[in-house]
Amino acid sequence: MARKSPTTKTTDNNQKHEIREGQSIELLKELHILTRDGKLNQDSRRKLKQVYHLYQFIEPLLNEISKERAVNLVDHGAGKSYLGFILYDLFFKTNQNNSHIYGIETRNELVTRSQELANKLNFNNMSFINLSVADSTSSQLLPSNIDIVTALHACNTATDDAIDFALQKQAQYIVLVPCCQAEVATILKHNRNKNVANPTLVAMWNHPIHAREFGSHITNVLRCLRLESHGYSVTATELVGWEHSMKNELIIAKKTSTPNLKAKEQLQKLLEELGLNQLSQRFA
Repeated sequence: MARKSPTTKTTDNNQKHEIREGQSIELLKELHILTRDGKLNQDSRRKLKQVYHLYQFIEPLLNEISKERAVNLVDHGAGKSYLGFILYDLFFKTNQNNSHIYGIETRNELVTRSQELANKLNFNNMSFINLSVADSTSSQLLPSNIDIVTALHACNTATDDAIDFALQKQAQYIVLVPCCQAEVATILKHNRNKNVANPTLVAMWNHPIHAREFGSHITNVLRCLRLESHGYSVTATELVGWEHSMKNELIIAKKTSTPNLKAKEQLQKLLEELGLNQLSQRFA
């Protein structure tokens, strides 16, 4: 007699390990992380792994702040709010204080859909606001005190707008996964040999692919220096393995001190060396 295949049982056991205890199965289905019959496919498994991995970095920050007070977290460029919903499901929904998540998104249909889902699941301390990252800084719809700012794959300069927001709100923590940094690469290609202190450096971005990759790298270096200059301790690492995402850099900043003049000097010198002086205001 042929033996029955153990594949289904093994898959179910593995899936149980991937779904956290107490997690809302209804939420995971609504986010299309689980299929209608409660299964994980390969794409959703990869997406869930990324969000879980990011949660491992954010959970200690939430724990630290929640010991003293309710937590206000703003997620910029929220999209379908995968991150916000997973954070709420795993941490915020069990809190008995007034901790709150605000999702900022420019696409009104996604804002409406996310708010409807939060209402459906009784995630009462979630709000979704139809604003650009830049406009959110002065918006009266957000509280003056923000503890944690996240921006997951906020494209191009939206990540810098999220940093602006965090600095003005004096956020305790900033968590960024940058995406699609085109601005610096465009300026490097346009300037070529102009305004570059050391013309030999141009070889580093002479080819379009190198300009793109070098521009992306330098953008994140400048962001880290900017945060350090404002008194943040910065860690730059990878989010998940490269097989899961090419936009993989994770920047975590913690407010620790007064402004760092050495970092500010390094930042200005780097802008001068690379002929990026026109970006001095952006990275101020």
